[in-house]
Amino acid sequence: MREYIKERALKAGKYIVETNKTVRDIAKEFGISKSTVHKDLTERLPNVNPELSARVEHILHYHKSIRHLRGGEATRQKWKRPV
Repeated sequence: MREYIKERALKAGKYIVETNKTVRDIAKEFGISKSTVHKDLTERLPNVNPELSARVEHILHYHKSIRHLRGGEATRQKWKRPV
């Protein structure tokens, strides 16, 4: 794995642990795709830093468990807006 990819994965991992933001938010902040962020966090980070990866995995699982709530709230807000 190239060095810049390792650094990007570490940076994204530390960022998600510090801020508890979603993959989508991190992708916007870093200027890369959601797919790249997800791959960095789930596939590359365990090889680089297993301890950090375990913490990130916990956060990703939490976000996955509440996504139906966030989606429902977004729809509710959408329909409340005036046309």
